[in-house]
Amino acid sequence: MNQKSVNAIYLIKRAALIFIFLLPVISETGCSAYETIINLSRLKFKIDSIDNVELAGIPLKNKLSINDFSTLETLKLSTAFVRNALPLTFTINVDAKNPNDGTGGYSRTNATIVSFPWKLFLDDKQTVAGDISSEVNVPGTGETTKIPLKVTLDLVQFFKDRGYQGILNLAFNLAKESSTPSKITLYAQPTVGTPLGNIKYPKEIKIINLEYSK
Repeated sequence: MNQKSVNAIYLIKRAALIFIFLLPVISETGCSAYETIINLSRLKFKIDSIDNVELAGIPLKNKLSINDFSTLETLKLSTAFVRNALPLTFTINVDAKNPNDGTGGYSRTNATIVSFPWKLFLDDKQTVAGDISSEVNVPGTGETTKIPLKVTLDLVQFFKDRGYQGILNLAFNLAKESSTPSKITLYAQPTVGTPLGNIKYPKEIKIINLEYSK
């Protein structure tokens, strides 16, 4: 047997010994990674409320019809509509729940949402999109964490076919239904930071009110 063959056999045996020595570590890391991914997949989201609804810069709190506006506010709204611009701003508060509190057979796992790209649908029509401006920590305590999403969109751009009164009605519905925003749907694809690196959800999740996404 020549020297090259001897060296090759030596290297193969050495690699095999190293693999056997590291096998428990590899297995443990693999299980840890799998468990982390499973736990993060259990994160749940729902729309909790809508705050700070303003139409053309006018707060809509306690306003249910055009009769609740002052003369100057009415003039401002009608002028904005004639100019083909009725900007609506509001905040969607999304509840994120991390059930991995160390009970029920799941280890406690804290989560950091590093990205939360979302798309907003109003009355089943896709409108604007956005993302969070900073990371959101969701500790593994079983409690909820608020994710505020600030939204700005021009209602004329998306709902001009409804006319002036129809657009106002849409804005009123959003303001008065702040605890049950049934006309709102979000689609999001979160990216969660972990000790193993960032993990992006494989597809978008649908987020509505009343019940958590799965």
